[in-house]
Amino acid sequence: MKVEAKALKYGDNINTDIIIPGKYLVIMDEEELGRHAMEGIDPVFSGKSRDGIVLVVGDNFGSGSSREQAPIALKNANVKCIVAKSFARIFYRNAINLGLPVLECSDLWSEVIEGDILTVSLEDGLIENGRIRRTFKAQPLPPFILDIIQSGGLLNKLKQSLK
Repeated sequence: MKVEAKALKYGDNINTDIIIPGKYLVIMDEEELGRHAMEGIDPVFSGKSRDGIVLVVGDNFGSGSSREQAPIALKNANVKCIVAKSFARIFYRNAINLGLPVLECSDLWSEVIEGDILTVSLEDGLIENGRIRRTFKAQPLPPFILDIIQSGGLLNKLKQSLK
C-alpha cells in the first residue's frame, strides 16, 4: 500500500486540542470536523489539505486527551498519512483503529519542506522525498495493522470478518 501526496509540515507537541479545538467536539458530522482540523495552529489547514496530504510532524504528536475526534478530523481533512518523529500512544492507536496510516521516522522532518511530494510505502516503511531524491526508513506497519488500514478501520475490519 502506497501513499503519494504533498507534504504539510508542523512542529513538536501538537496536542489533540490543537488538532481539533474543544469547541468543535459537539459536531457529529465527520466531514464538518475535517473542515476544522488543525485550526488551532493553522486556520487555513483544510484548504491546504483539500487535495490530499502527507502530514509531517515532530515529536509527541497527538498528546493530550484521548479524543477520537482528532484522527477523525484529520482523516476527513484528506490527510492520507501522518509521519511523526513520535506519537502519543493513544493517538497512534486511535488513528490506526480509524484507518489513518501513521508512521514514526525521526530523520524525515528536518529534510522536508511544505509542498514536497512524498511517496510512502506502508509495507516496508520507506518514504521517498522526490525533491531531494532521498529515501527515509520508518518503522513499517505489521501486516495485521495494514489489514486494519486497508479495511478502512477496525470497525470495518470487524464487519468484514463477520460476513
